Amino acid sequence: MSWNENCINALTQAGMFEDSGHRTRFKEFLDCFSDKPFFNRGVCKCMYMSAWDEEHFLILLETLSHMLLGRDTDTEDMRIRGVSYADEQPDDETYIYRLSVSYLDGTPFHIDENVHLSPRTAYVIRQAREAAAIIDGVEAD
Repeated sequence: MSWNENCINALTQAGMFEDSGHRTRFKEFLDCFSDKPFFNRGVCKCMYMSAWDEEHFLILLETLSHMLLGRDTDTEDMRIRGVSYADEQPDDETYIYRLSVSYLDGTPFHIDENVHLSPRTAYVIRQAREAAAIIDGVEAD
């Protein structure tokens, strides 16, 4: 099996998709962008998070399409957009974008103890971190 198939299967077996829409959107990302020069595991982790809902899916789709048209070979443009989106958020969703940037940078993600996250944001971050560990362990056959 391909790396993409192994990734989807590993996430599916671990129960990491919220619903069929989440899985479908994630698969569409992989099908369209996994062979591009800027694709890496950090981008894949961002794809998983962005596939949670249609709004975030479209935001990342626009970013990736822009990168494709610009023939980007790295994730610098995506990172810049992620930082900008994080700064624009009026609520705790900023931490979701910060987590995305940490995936792109390959750096640890930390939330201060005094930060109060909504239950939904805390859940998305928890699930994304678990999915990231699974994605890191995926290999091609």
